[in-house]
Amino acid sequence: MKTSETASTVRTHIAWSEPFCSEGANCFRFGRDAAGRAYIGTTGSGAHVSDSVEALRALVSAVKAGAADHLLA
Repeated sequence: MKTSETASTVRTHIAWSEPFCSEGANCFRFGRDAAGRAYIGTTGSGAHVSDSVEALRALVSAVKAGAADHLLA
């Protein structure tokens, strides 16, 4: 995945979904650009990661299956 810090300086328009917020200001959002790349970002900071839709789908599936549960302990 590419981070927003290492992405090229060419700005791409990202169509962001409504943010998903848990406690307080912990908000994340998903987006896509015209080329079909997928994005996950935080609100407020402008930071995001980008990859293919297939890679984002695999990441979300892995998180749903508990692959990141150890990070929450």
